[in-house]
Amino acid sequence: MFKKILIANRGEIALRVIRTCKEMGIKTVAVYSKADAESLHVRFADEAVCIGPAPSSESYLKMSNIIAAAEITNADAIHPGYGFLSENAKFSKLCEEHDIKFIGATSEMIDKMGDKASAKATMIAAGVPCIPGSEGIIKDFAECEKLAKEAGFPVMLKATAGGGGKGMRAVWKPEELQNAWDSARQEAKAAFGNDGMYLEKLIEEPRHIEIQIIGDSYGKACHLSERDCSVQRRHQKLTEETPSPFMTDELRNAMGNAAVKAAEYIKYEGAGTVEFLVDKHRNFYFMEMNTRIQVEHPITEEVVDFDLIREQILVAAGVPISGKNYTPQLHSIECRINAEDPYNGFRPAPGRIVSYHAPGGHGVRIDTHVYAGYMIPSNYDSMISKLIVSAQTREEAINKMKRALDEYVIEGVKTTIPFHRQLMDHPDYVAGNYTTKFMEDFKMEPES
Repeated sequence: MFKKILIANRGEIALRVIRTCKEMGIKTVAVYSKADAESLHVRFADEAVCIGPAPSSESYLKMSNIIAAAEITNADAIHPGYGFLSENAKFSKLCEEHDIKFIGATSEMIDKMGDKASAKATMIAAGVPCIPGSEGIIKDFAECEKLAKEAGFPVMLKATAGGGGKGMRAVWKPEELQNAWDSARQEAKAAFGNDGMYLEKLIEEPRHIEIQIIGDSYGKACHLSERDCSVQRRHQKLTEETPSPFMTDELRNAMGNAAVKAAEYIKYEGAGTVEFLVDKHRNFYFMEMNTRIQVEHPITEEVVDFDLIREQILVAAGVPISGKNYTPQLHSIECRINAEDPYNGFRPAPGRIVSYHAPGGHGVRIDTHVYAGYMIPSNYDSMISKLIVSAQTREEAINKMKRALDEYVIEGVKTTIPFHRQLMDHPDYVAGNYTTKFMEDFKMEPES
């Protein structure tokens, strides 16, 4: 087992890893930028090393500084958390070259699953369902017509150089395809100087559902059920829950088996998620794989009584997994509390927290690094806390979340607490009737 682990991250995830390390009898090293000197992860680690000024490019992304911090503190492993260098193949390789265990995927695995085309080809080879469509740029309309027929309508035409929705066309009927092909190419050419197009089947009313997996160094993998991450804004998750209100036992088994098949096919080591889009007919398609721990991992921990960080550390140390798959025994919801103003387009709102009161009670968990008097830096992601509740049923979990949000007091900065409180009363959310498009129609009620 490792004697000392350096956590190459900040904030709540750094503190989360430190807590598990302490319970395992492992010494910890926190690294921090000058902007994070007062963060709780710095206070509760056994050692702390300043690795640079506030900009992450000069601190948390500065590989040489992090490796140097590990070497001067004699850390024998590095846990990257999520974000920053957690899915950086070069950093994983650098740790290996310095004889420091990277608690995460190997550089080869990150490279293989980080490239979307490579990942899709690998999943097709593994027999995992992928979104039907073109393998590359479509050479002419005849090929487009053939691919659309094979995929089945509706389809989505996308500019290969696209962005911001330009060069994209949803096509619902065969007779609309020619016009969509011509107009999408013209728009793409004007916007990007490139009219290259590819085609995918359009996933109707999509849900974003991910399967948590763990793989060991002996080629064995298991899954810990699903998380529904469909409530998103600009592709950023706002809240997550497990089990998904959309899930059936049959779908869970099929998606869980596909995720395990994917992990074992590539001999995946560590914690990760296999991400799927699920259409309204409950057909599921591989989207991507995240080769790291996820922000929303606590809800899985709560419903299956399992410490995912501990398992990451054990797997990295060469301990085999049991191979058992898990199903949720409770219902858990996570709300990401961000320092943002939900009444003004979720504008970031860094600043000093004047007063802070955390909710408590049975089935309430808070993962955070902030406190009264803490200065929220403007240099990093705006998430300052994760509020997690667990109960016997979804209805009880929603009621518990309402109560916890009402108790949660953060003054001095704007937060997304009012948004989450309104979300918990939204009839479509309460009914479990939401997709990745949910936030497009969501309107904040005026402040009372």
